[in-house]
Amino acid sequence: MHRKPTLEKISPEFGSSVFVKKSTSASADSKAFWHFHPEIELVFIDKGSGKRHIGNHLSYFNNSQLLLLGSNLPHNGFKDRLTQQGSEVLVQFNPDFLGAYFFDVPEMASINILFERAKNGILFKPKTKKRVGKKIQKLNELKGFDRILLLIKILHLLAEAEDYEILNAEGFVFETEKQDSSKIDIIYKYVNTHFKQHITLDEIAEAVSMTVPAFCRYFKKSTGKTFTKLVNEYRVVHATKLLSESEMSIADVAFECGFNNFSHFNKLFKEMTGKSASKYRKGLTNLYAT
Repeated sequence: MHRKPTLEKISPEFGSSVFVKKSTSASADSKAFWHFHPEIELVFIDKGSGKRHIGNHLSYFNNSQLLLLGSNLPHNGFKDRLTQQGSEVLVQFNPDFLGAYFFDVPEMASINILFERAKNGILFKPKTKKRVGKKIQKLNELKGFDRILLLIKILHLLAEAEDYEILNAEGFVFETEKQDSSKIDIIYKYVNTHFKQHITLDEIAEAVSMTVPAFCRYFKKSTGKTFTKLVNEYRVVHATKLLSESEMSIADVAFECGFNNFSHFNKLFKEMTGKSASKYRKGLTNLYAT
């Protein structure tokens, strides 16, 4: 079977050094695959929901998001769906798109630091989303010099922002080799499809044509975590989705996500989110009430 290359080739339109694409609910392409590219990527979704899978980080969002991803940081698609009025603006550019030394001058020092920080993935919080989101959307309407000027302004605002979260704070370095990323893509797609059922090491190792010991060594080296931890993360992330979008009981949520032991679900949920499932749902209720 022919597989998509995992080193994604970014091609800006003729006469432009910056790639900008706006997707709406009517035009959105949700074909997600595990990939990386040398370009820095800026993503703004104003109304939508989906999984964030960036490097070693996995979580779910259900409103809007603003992300900045550095060069060669592996990631998957960001949205499951956009709302009826929702849109996603994707901006991609080489770190040296204005020349090899442009961002090395003293006036650009903060943006240079921002680019370094982005190598672990940055999630910006509401204050900065509100301040910068509309400017990112306007990039899609501009061309040439005006687009470049606005992009530099946006990067400056992001560099000054204090309300952000580093998504791969532990600093795990990923091996972005084509053949490895292709295997990881197969694994993630398999888990995304089957995480509600029990997945044995035998079946996942077979999916990538490896022995179980070789698979375990490879997966830990490539991702910094065990396969069991990955599956549990997918289950907990799905649980956060169900807790925010459904009225199912917490016990039903646990079983729907593939946990056969309710106390085990509670323990893992608290470990991964910092709070119990009931407190998590209560927090969402208070958030939507404000």
